[in-house]
Amino acid sequence: MQDKPVKLLDVVALLEDKPAHGLVSGQVGTVVEVPAPGVFEVEFLDANGRTIALGEFRREELLLLRHEAAMAI
Repeated sequence: MQDKPVKLLDVVALLEDKPAHGLVSGQVGTVVEVPAPGVFEVEFLDANGRTIALGEFRREELLLLRHEAAMAI
């Protein structure tokens, strides 16, 4: 479901490869800024917590990840 709003500090995954950023589909990052409606700056880290990429992505390029249990309706 792609209609759930994305907000600051949400964890998201890329829905498509982004070779210009060195990122692949499924890569997980954190929203660190919301520069405009429907546009999100996402930071991607390596296993040591170092930034590997930072970029702006549109809502339709991102899958909002959930940590709590949710029931489909």
